[in-house]
Amino acid sequence: MYTPIIKHLQKSDIDMMKMGSQYLVLLFLSSLTAFIFSSSQARSITTSTKPQIILIETNRNATAARSCSYTLTIKTSCSSSRYTRDRISIAFGDAYGFEVYAPRLDDPSARTFERCSTDTFRIRGPCMYEICYLNLRRVGSDGWKPESVKVYGPDRPVITFKFNRFLPNGVWFGFNHCRKIM
Repeated sequence: MYTPIIKHLQKSDIDMMKMGSQYLVLLFLSSLTAFIFSSSQARSITTSTKPQIILIETNRNATAARSCSYTLTIKTSCSSSRYTRDRISIAFGDAYGFEVYAPRLDDPSARTFERCSTDTFRIRGPCMYEICYLNLRRVGSDGWKPESVKVYGPDRPVITFKFNRFLPNGVWFGFNHCRKIM
């Protein structure tokens, strides 16, 4: 008496798995498309003493997440090199895997990251919970010493990451204050 029900459930489970795999393929393609578009070089729109605006949409969850605007204030140490032509990248996020990644913040023609300067960037990315990690990456031979990075997000208090040391060349360097999520 219960056999037809069991066979029906097994068939529906198979159908659900097929639908699930189709969904995963669609999700993968959407994420791949988001990654390709987000990995293009960021461009500077304005200068402040010299606020620069960089608009980037990125993250593995970008297609499913709401988009938010973040303002970054990066202060270069007065004991840094006079200027840098090095490529500077940033990644920050929360404990749930939402991340904003900017592959290139620097712009030597705009005098970005000069000694004792403060540069401001606006970046769009997925909305996050509490930002708990931030990493910088420098590639080049000039050297660069950030003093601090402040991240302003929507409906969140500003969070400050204090570096005050020269960044190593070619590696991600920063802070992870995230608590492990169960």
